[in-house]
Amino acid sequence: MDKEQIQNYIAKRVALELKDGNVVNLGIGLPTRVANFLPDNVHIILQSENGFIGLGPTPDENQIDDSIVNAGGQPVTILPGGCFFDSATSFGIIRGGHVDVSVLGALQVDQKGNIANYMIPGKMVPGMGGAMDLVTGAKKVIVAMEHTSKGAVKILRECSLPLTAVNAVDMIITEMGVIEVTKQGLVLTEINPIYSLDEILASTEADLTVNI
Repeated sequence: MDKEQIQNYIAKRVALELKDGNVVNLGIGLPTRVANFLPDNVHIILQSENGFIGLGPTPDENQIDDSIVNAGGQPVTILPGGCFFDSATSFGIIRGGHVDVSVLGALQVDQKGNIANYMIPGKMVPGMGGAMDLVTGAKKVIVAMEHTSKGAVKILRECSLPLTAVNAVDMIITEMGVIEVTKQGLVLTEINPIYSLDEILASTEADLTVNI
């Protein structure tokens, strides 16, 4: 699969985890694609930390409104019944525990459910943004990311980058499969059939229990 196919595969698989009536926050980058793959029979309420609720799918060229963008500055659509509000209200929703699922990317995740997703030492970064609030305030946290980065492993025994949050991740979804984070460690529950178990294990530093 090329990069586009990989990201769409991950986004489609994440969409299957979302339940009718869920309030969901989609992080910057790959997670925003999830909005394009929501099942027709499932009503999901998408929230953006920059101040609105009721996001729709990515607009086509004729639908773009420069004043309606997500937290990453990408054009988005707003569905009937959607609304706009200030950052204080937005983070009140997040910190108040009203977000059912937070979907975000990561630089690293480890077998304790720790996540590092906002900086690489020595590189310029805009800041943590809303990530720390989203991974601690949401009821369920799904990391949606490519399994490796230019061949380097991202699912580790212990994160080496500065942490965004500890013991926060519930599930990891990559192009290779689905991994659940449990008190006993990481459990591989699903494999993309184009990959072998040996390929997944070779691309993962963390210890994996296989339950398929």
